Amino acid sequence: MPFIPHTEEDVSAMLGAIGAASIDELFDEIPSALKTGKLTDVPDGLPEMAVARLMQERASADGFWSNFIGAGAYEHHIPAAIWQITTRGEFYSAYTPYQAEASQGTLQLIYEYQTMMTRLTGLDVSNASLYDGASALAEAVLMAVRSHKTSRRVLVPKSVHPVYRSVAVTTVKNQGIELVELDYDPATGRTVLPADPGAFAGLVIPQPNFFGVLEDVHALTDWAHGKGALAIALVNPTALAVLEAPGKWGAKGADIAVGEGQPLGAPLASGGPYFGFMCCRKDFVRQMPGRIVGRTVDLDGKPGFALTLQAREQHIRRSKATSNICTNQGLVVTAATQYMALLGPQGLAKVASNSHANTVALADKLAAIPGVTRAFASPFFHEVVLKLNDNAKDVLRALRAQGILGGLDISGWYPELGQAILVCATETKTAADLGHYAQQMERILSKRREAPPCAYKS
Repeated sequence: MPFIPHTEEDVSAMLGAIGAASIDELFDEIPSALKTGKLTDVPDGLPEMAVARLMQERASADGFWSNFIGAGAYEHHIPAAIWQITTRGEFYSAYTPYQAEASQGTLQLIYEYQTMMTRLTGLDVSNASLYDGASALAEAVLMAVRSHKTSRRVLVPKSVHPVYRSVAVTTVKNQGIELVELDYDPATGRTVLPADPGAFAGLVIPQPNFFGVLEDVHALTDWAHGKGALAIALVNPTALAVLEAPGKWGAKGADIAVGEGQPLGAPLASGGPYFGFMCCRKDFVRQMPGRIVGRTVDLDGKPGFALTLQAREQHIRRSKATSNICTNQGLVVTAATQYMALLGPQGLAKVASNSHANTVALADKLAAIPGVTRAFASPFFHEVVLKLNDNAKDVLRALRAQGILGGLDISGWYPELGQAILVCATETKTAADLGHYAQQMERILSKRREAPPCAYKS
């Protein structure tokens, strides 16, 4: 955003108007111990060209990395138009529609976003977003328990993202809700259903799961419904461009769908900000947290937009609120809406298909290297687990030295897999990128096999 400076005259006029002698007096409630004093390490001013040169040099020090890490945050191509439009003043400053009647542009954009998400998930209703994918899953668990009313147990596969499971536990554990972990089949990586699960309110169904493996979503959905429980779909929105929508899973479809919206136009920016999405069947709309925008007409018959459902504590009595979610990630949702509109269904499907094809090609190249094997014999989307006969952390460090972020070491989360890494390839990777990665992996593993054993370990 543009920097708008205030002159000394401006500051003096402002202080005079409010009756303060100085800026320090204006903020005299701040304890002196919390004040930093003068910024002695800030250098003198530079001309604009010199500042640009300095920042380019500092940015280049970060280096360029060929990225093969996914695990919930994905490197997709983002057309330049997306953030050029998103950061226009009309969107950038319209943070959230507190005065709904005066925020028609923001409301219309959210309405369009909701429409796109319902079409992507095949469900009836979408809210105006949540904080991120992990908190969206936690909210879905709460929603399932409220809707079920008799059980406070939710089944969560071990193949759900470990961070998502951790966030869900933190959110619900003090509310008397139990998250029951389901194991996965060591051969396929798919969820294993218990013979006698007891009463439960919902089953979380990841598609794809954390390993990249595609679950048998139809069987899992029908099984949950057969037990009188809700089916909670945890999905990757890019994958939905080519996979069956949650609303069509099984005989009746999933009841709730949640996930992380970052793949839809948000860059890899040190962990965020991202946004969580949530859609559901109309039966459960009054249990949905956050807000919903609807299209209506005014007294003159002109179309307009309004906040039609606001089941949050800022708008209704706290005891009636479904959640303490107090906002939506408006800016990133704006980018996602622009991204989906610009690419369209065919563009999204092309991104998904190319990502899948690249991962298949990379997995084949790496699995042909001695000491590298696929962990699971199942179809996958754009991530795959590879087992190494060497220390995963050391191999990834060696790849990093060659400018390659080779994947995520998941050995700590899943020790039963041994030395294992989760590798991802999206549409941004070329055949040369895949070949270079495989070449370096083969060289590193070969060199480590030939190296004499270390006689001393610290």
